Amino acid sequence: MTGSSVAGKRILLIVAGGIAAYKTLELIRLLRAQGCAVTCVLTPSGAQFVTPLSLQALSEDKVYSDLFSLTDESEMGHIQLSRSADLLVVAPASADILARMAAGLASDLASTVLLATDKPVLVAPAMNVRMWLHPATQANMALLAQRGVSVVGPDEGAMACNEYGRGRMAEPPAILAAIQEQLGQARPLAGRHAVVTSGPTYEPIDPVRYIANRSSGRQGHAIAGGLAALGARVTLVSGPVSIPAPPGVDLVPIETAEQMLRACMQSLPADVAVFAAAVADWRVAHAARGKLKKTDAGTPQLELVQNPDILASVAALKQNRPALVIGFAAETGDVLQNAADKLARKGCDWIVANDVSPETGIMGGEENAVHLVTRDGAETWPRMDKRAVARRLASRIAVVLGTPATETSPLRGPG
Repeated sequence: MTGSSVAGKRILLIVAGGIAAYKTLELIRLLRAQGCAVTCVLTPSGAQFVTPLSLQALSEDKVYSDLFSLTDESEMGHIQLSRSADLLVVAPASADILARMAAGLASDLASTVLLATDKPVLVAPAMNVRMWLHPATQANMALLAQRGVSVVGPDEGAMACNEYGRGRMAEPPAILAAIQEQLGQARPLAGRHAVVTSGPTYEPIDPVRYIANRSSGRQGHAIAGGLAALGARVTLVSGPVSIPAPPGVDLVPIETAEQMLRACMQSLPADVAVFAAAVADWRVAHAARGKLKKTDAGTPQLELVQNPDILASVAALKQNRPALVIGFAAETGDVLQNAADKLARKGCDWIVANDVSPETGIMGGEENAVHLVTRDGAETWPRMDKRAVARRLASRIAVVLGTPATETSPLRGPG
């Protein structure tokens, strides 16, 4: 994305409290260099770290802070302020302002503007690692994502509180890139249809027990959101998860592998299919109609049968086969070799492989470290947030679907 895509756009930058507020000065400089107009709203907590004069000097515009300013309300008003920009950016986004956004509070100018806006919102969280990982903050972030709020960061590293972990505000260039993505006019996957599977499958043993895999659905859901952000129409076929579907995707909830296969087939034709779900390999041949009871007869004998191979079934289609079929390989050893074997065995085009050994913390966690395996070889990506993995994969998909494959393309689909 080039700077010209955001030239002439208006950014309303909300600066909340936190030591990271000093980074917003560099962000304003970068935005102005790209031709963006920047108007700042400074919270009382934010004013403890940066001054209105600094923000005004760099933005070359008035800085707003008081909800009850008669002058400001008569000249512009918080409603007009909330809707005059193309994008609202909260940086740093403290745990407090994220909580108030989630609760829909309007106790000061910043929260009132955020509640009154009809424009897209991007947040750059910044807080102590324990605050970021607290269930309340994570629940607030999930709720905001469900409402369509975008997020960049936070990053991992040393903090002002002398702790280390995730919670540092993303660096200004990364926030600028996220703003460019939000405001960019190019939608390379517009007119394309993507099918994405996510989450686990539940294979019933009886009405209260089931066989399943450990999967949060975070990676599959992030991929669905990444493809939708690039303009694709996305059908998300998901097993039971506790996270909301990304905004703008069509969710098809399922429980079993057979239901997932049927939903995928009914969703075709599609241009790309990404099979990120952790499908149970086996199911009980004859699930009990009633709850199995403990008896003196000992442990019940369960007959297991193989579930349908969803990835191989779609890859083998003669009609309605997506141009790009992508599988996932969750391994605990020999990751690259197993992924290459799976690529050949399943007949798909790409495999996204990762090591899910318990010590990696990847299964069910927020980060991933993957290898992208194609018919031409493999490349290793650095460990990153699962949303960053999704954005990178979606961009690669857009390259293949947006331009004809050539012999020199390192990542290409069939043919």
